[in-house]
Amino acid sequence: MLIVQISDIHCGPMFNYGSFRTAIEEINALSPDLVVVTGDITENGILTEFKMAREEFKRLKAEKVVYISGNHDYRSTGYLLFKQFFPFNQVTESGDVAIIVLSSARPDRDDGEVGYRQNLWLENTLENYKDYIKIVAIHHHIIPVPDTGADQVTIVDAGDVLRSLTKNRVDLVLCGHRHRPWRWRIEDMQVLHAGSVSCERLRGFFLYSYNVIELKGKRIEAKLKIVGGDFMRFEEVTGTPDIFQYSITPAK
Repeated sequence: MLIVQISDIHCGPMFNYGSFRTAIEEINALSPDLVVVTGDITENGILTEFKMAREEFKRLKAEKVVYISGNHDYRSTGYLLFKQFFPFNQVTESGDVAIIVLSSARPDRDDGEVGYRQNLWLENTLENYKDYIKIVAIHHHIIPVPDTGADQVTIVDAGDVLRSLTKNRVDLVLCGHRHRPWRWRIEDMQVLHAGSVSCERLRGFFLYSYNVIELKGKRIEAKLKIVGGDFMRFEEVTGTPDIFQYSITPAK
């Protein structure tokens, strides 16, 4: 099974059309079984940005797409618009894989929160899928990411959520928010952070990117894909590659 994770599109004044459209062409060529979009589809959560995002995502040919809201999508009462433009199921099944979505965005807040009730729901849901490969997708990061400066915007109940994830033997967690690709391993769980696929506001890794994940039975192999460039192993993203060898035209 092939999964692509893209994140932090930020349709609006910082949106790079060239990068996004190049990425979509590359993703379509991969023919993934599933695409997971881990939030911040818009910059300010306003109607024109949601309309722009909907038109841009029409280029994506994947049959199954899971959309997750981010803190930027919830600005300006954008949480009301998100449900209309990007409806989603909180649990998506594909064979023996279950993708479970956590909503961490809160209106007009940059930090995130899962909350007591949603965390209870998570534990019950994971128990129901204990024989599946379990993937949890959330916009906010549950663990701080290197090279992103002072961190005051992780989810406020990260400890409770991490306990639920590890106790129920989640295989993979997909996060966005920090615009910096990274991977942590906690016990048998991988936590995969996506960089931004099209926002000019990059941190610590100054190339547009997305994640490509291949499931081979219980084995999970994840690589970082530079938009318009090469695949990289996550062990290689501790430094910044030569940014001058890539040129994404920001043309409409």
